[in-house]
Amino acid sequence: MANGPQKPPDPEEILRMAMRFLGGQKPTQQEVSKRVAGLRQAAAKPGGAAPPPQRAAAQEIRMLPKLLIAFIVSVLAFAWQGASPLAIGVAIAAFVIAFVVEGIRVVPQQHAWVVERLGKFHEVLQPGLNVIIPFIDRLAYKHSLKEVPLDVPEQVAITRDNTQLAVDGVLYYQVTDARLASYGTSDYIMAITQLAQTTLRSEIGKMELDKVLESRDEINRSVVSVLDQAGRPWGIKVLRYEVKSLTPPESILRAMQQQITAEREKRALIAKSEGEKQQEINLAEGAKQSDILKSEGEKTAAINKAQGEATAVRLIAEATAAAVRSVAEAMNEPGGMKAANLKVAELYIGAFANLAKTGNTLIVPSNLADVASVIGSAMTVLDRTKNDGTGPAAPR
Repeated sequence: MANGPQKPPDPEEILRMAMRFLGGQKPTQQEVSKRVAGLRQAAAKPGGAAPPPQRAAAQEIRMLPKLLIAFIVSVLAFAWQGASPLAIGVAIAAFVIAFVVEGIRVVPQQHAWVVERLGKFHEVLQPGLNVIIPFIDRLAYKHSLKEVPLDVPEQVAITRDNTQLAVDGVLYYQVTDARLASYGTSDYIMAITQLAQTTLRSEIGKMELDKVLESRDEINRSVVSVLDQAGRPWGIKVLRYEVKSLTPPESILRAMQQQITAEREKRALIAKSEGEKQQEINLAEGAKQSDILKSEGEKTAAINKAQGEATAVRLIAEATAAAVRSVAEAMNEPGGMKAANLKVAELYIGAFANLAKTGNTLIVPSNLADVASVIGSAMTVLDRTKNDGTGPAAPR
């Protein structure tokens, strides 16, 4: 015997022993390895539970252990009561119960169980109470018909412009045909996962980096279309695919950050220049409007001034005409001519007086004593003006 510490039993060996103890069929080495790997992966996730089985072979307690239990109960009954009717009834009841328990199956909602008869597909049990024939029928596969999210492992894809991207996604699928899901492929989870990765790499390889970053929806639709078409023979419908993250290398991230900074500075300068341009336009428009309004005001003022002067001239003319008419009427009255002579003489003398006040030049008539002749000349002019409108001039 070895003195060193003994190696603990391997998980695969423990699983085989448990299956043999439960009376199930001995699983193959590949099945045991897959189940152990799944258990280890679920245990490695912090706080994570084991994922639901995508293809579960019926590892239940088979008919043989149940018959063995019924046989033991019958032996105990015969040992206690002998070959009495009670012991025979107990034995019969034990075997009947074993057959009933084996033949009745209750399928939960949104599940589908595949039944094989003598190793060949027979039917798919629907949710509710179902009956199978012991020894002949057996449950081969159990499927969940619910929508299942599947995390697609992260991978590195190369874009059209030779840029590496770390891509991570999540896939949502649903089993639509339990028979095809059981016999269409050995492992549809691995099949759609691998196909999702290859399709994603192919779609990203068709695009440049900038196009990839802005075309997630297009990539998702392309992956879903390919997976849904490929999953039909497997009884799988791919509902959605979402790219969770696209991570370029660090150098590309720094270059993208510099590009974003430069673009923002460019937009800021453009916005500033546009503001200054708009300011100049507004100032010019304001000056233009101001000049237009100013000219309109000057035009209106000139028109108003011209209209006022015209009105004033017309009123002066009308007043002069009225004054002349009044003078003419007054001259026709008795003593009018004498009053006119007196007025002309006053104006004549007043004009000489004003000349003496305003200037150094003095205009002296040729005959200062002959004022009467000047008055007579003025009166002659008045007579002619009056006779032009009324008749011949009066004799002097």
